[in-house]
Amino acid sequence: MPKLIAPLTDIQIRTAKPLEKPYKLSDGGGLYVEIMPHGSKLWRMKVRQANGKESILSFGAYPGVALVDARAERAKAKQQQAAGIDPAQNKRIEKQQQKESAINTFELIAREWHANKSEMWKENTAKEAINRLQNDVFPMIGKRAIVDVDAPLLLDVLRLVEKRGAVDMAARLGQLCSQIFRFAIAKGLIKYNPVPDMRGALKPRARGHHAAIGTDELPAFLVALQKNEAEMYLPTRILMRLMLLVFIRTSELVETPWVEIDLENESWVIPWQRMKMGKKKINPRKLDHHVNLPRQGWALLRDLHAVTGGGIYLFPNRNDHKRPASNGAILQALKRMGYGGKHTGHGFRSLAMGVIKARLKYRHEVVNRQLAHGSDDEYGEAYDREQFIEERKAMMQAYADYIDMVEQGGNVIPVSFKRV
Repeated sequence: MPKLIAPLTDIQIRTAKPLEKPYKLSDGGGLYVEIMPHGSKLWRMKVRQANGKESILSFGAYPGVALVDARAERAKAKQQQAAGIDPAQNKRIEKQQQKESAINTFELIAREWHANKSEMWKENTAKEAINRLQNDVFPMIGKRAIVDVDAPLLLDVLRLVEKRGAVDMAARLGQLCSQIFRFAIAKGLIKYNPVPDMRGALKPRARGHHAAIGTDELPAFLVALQKNEAEMYLPTRILMRLMLLVFIRTSELVETPWVEIDLENESWVIPWQRMKMGKKKINPRKLDHHVNLPRQGWALLRDLHAVTGGGIYLFPNRNDHKRPASNGAILQALKRMGYGGKHTGHGFRSLAMGVIKARLKYRHEVVNRQLAHGSDDEYGEAYDREQFIEERKAMMQAYADYIDMVEQGGNVIPVSFKRV
């Protein structure tokens, strides 16, 4: 009959004195505390493996691990044995997982995700993404194990961004973090993405159309542009004029490289990958976009080429010519003109559509194709590309001539401009 062992008490453990050699105080069931010569009191448990060999589990030091906690670990080990699990092996696995979790911090995984994504992003997009994380996320949770970052913790981080009035930024950061968590799930580091659990907890992003002036406001706008051009950097002045004359999106213009421009043959074709539909992978026919500049536009590009033609981009960044200018150049110019919040880079597209449809009477599908909007018809975009080119060229020239007429004080649309 096995010898009965009286359970330990806190007083017994607390008052146990070290001796010259280690000794044990048993609590029963294989659990004991080992009193070391230097005074440490370590929890141990002797377990018998399935092959008959014995192994020792370590549960930590007393009083950091209290008597009740050590007993809970003993119960857990016995449950594992009953289920056919080797407690010693399981302990080693848990220890390795804890070690990996400590290494796999949110910042480490985020940077790994960013390096992976950067291969597919433009340089500016990649830089903007990492800057947002470095400024607003890493200082708060970067050193935490990614497995420990839950929805309430991430919500606290994003609400700090909201509090400074950056509601859209908070939403974009949430989207970035969601991608990072999905990346961690794919690597087997975590089991769920906490971002969807925050749905409804953040302030809604402002929705609505981009600010744009109407067709009746065009004359006053052109007057303001003329007054401010003398103070503008030459490339910025040309950028504003081209925004008036072409219908491409702001980023598509400021990021244009000179290799897309053929001044001799007056041809400008934007590869489909640079267009919005290309970026969203909803351009199955991979159609490039013909810009169809009017003669006024080609004159502007020739003037610009004399200034920036030796570099990569039409509109290089003033601090680093290897990068394109930012969209902010247009917004800043508009702000100086007194149109901050009233008109945007995207607003030029709305203005052009209004003038061409309401004043010049061109068909909607012709304007729409020049705006590089997708066609709902499976074969529509191919038809647009082949059949509308000449009509679009005429339309673009008519629009540029109309801008000149308005700027010169004209208020009657010549019959030659009209297209019914």
